[in-house]
Amino acid sequence: MMNSPEQNRLAWVALSLTPGLGPKRILRAAKALPDLSGLFRLSLTELESLNFPAPAAQFLFTGKARSEAERELVRVVEQKGQILTFEDQDYPEQLREIFDPPPVLWVLGDVKLLARPAIAVVGTRHPTPYGTGMAEVLARDLASHRMVILSGMARGVDTAAHRGALTAGGRTVAVWGTGIDVIYPKENKSLAENILVAGGAIVSEYRLGTFPAPQNFPKRNRIISGISIGVLVVEAGENSGTRVTARCALEQNRDVYAVPGNVTTKNAWGPNTLIKQGAKLVATWEDVWQELPTQVRLQLEGELGFASQPEQAASIVEELPLQEPEKIVLNALRHDEAVQLDELMDFLESKLTSSEIFTALFELELANRVKQLPGKNYVRRM
Repeated sequence: MMNSPEQNRLAWVALSLTPGLGPKRILRAAKALPDLSGLFRLSLTELESLNFPAPAAQFLFTGKARSEAERELVRVVEQKGQILTFEDQDYPEQLREIFDPPPVLWVLGDVKLLARPAIAVVGTRHPTPYGTGMAEVLARDLASHRMVILSGMARGVDTAAHRGALTAGGRTVAVWGTGIDVIYPKENKSLAENILVAGGAIVSEYRLGTFPAPQNFPKRNRIISGISIGVLVVEAGENSGTRVTARCALEQNRDVYAVPGNVTTKNAWGPNTLIKQGAKLVATWEDVWQELPTQVRLQLEGELGFASQPEQAASIVEELPLQEPEKIVLNALRHDEAVQLDELMDFLESKLTSSEIFTALFELELANRVKQLPGKNYVRRM
């Protein structure tokens, strides 16, 4: 026979899988029951007295919820995942404090990361090269100083943030709006694998097999902000979902940071508006670091003192020895806007031969100073 902790876990999962029950209703019911493991022994009337809708009470009373939960727990083990319930010791304390914390979290990877100091880096799915570069650089530099980087693994800024953390050899957590066995977007399959290989984690409040539905993503944003100390917005348009995350952060009393953008671009609307409303302007990782709660900064500085010091992160503007053709090509490229190869050739026609331009671009890519985008477009790296 199952012991009480195992029965409790089963009960939490059963409640989470019951149609018609949201986080607040589940948590109120758990608080009302002296022992959640007794959930399956309640009569239909007792279940309805917990303010459960009739179909939900029926689903629990007939044993369907228990059967679903038992199958789910077996499948989670098969996926090498874990389930954290609201009462588990490893459930992130920061998340407990929000208005509607998820009663159950499905997790792949290191659950201990959810308790570590974390910064959420979020933004548009369609960033400019400047936005991609800033997200990657800031995530890299913060991760190199032992901060966990949180994001949603969406295209664009989220992907750049996760990659930046991985580049630094740091830890990053992706919060999904799908089941932990449903990678979305599909092109981020290798990124998801790399997050786990590097000791990171993937988290969701949705059962296995949950496919991407539009309503899932705004809901999951409260988890991204809820686990974090603060939320850093890189680029976001006026109607971007990033606004939901920023609003959640403010409601949850989290710090909001924003990278200022070019006022003539639509993606600058979100961060620039947040700055006008009081968000902290961020240009380098130090701008975030200086605003951290004292105890958090002391904790991280102590860890950095005992651990091997991270490599000095590359400056946003690096001065490395370059050959003259490389200098000319680099100066013709921008951080915030890609230049098509044919345009670059025309622009530099009077200064360099096509062979010199090709060679310079090749060397600059090797030196990680220039990035080639699809369609033979080039952008200067941060």
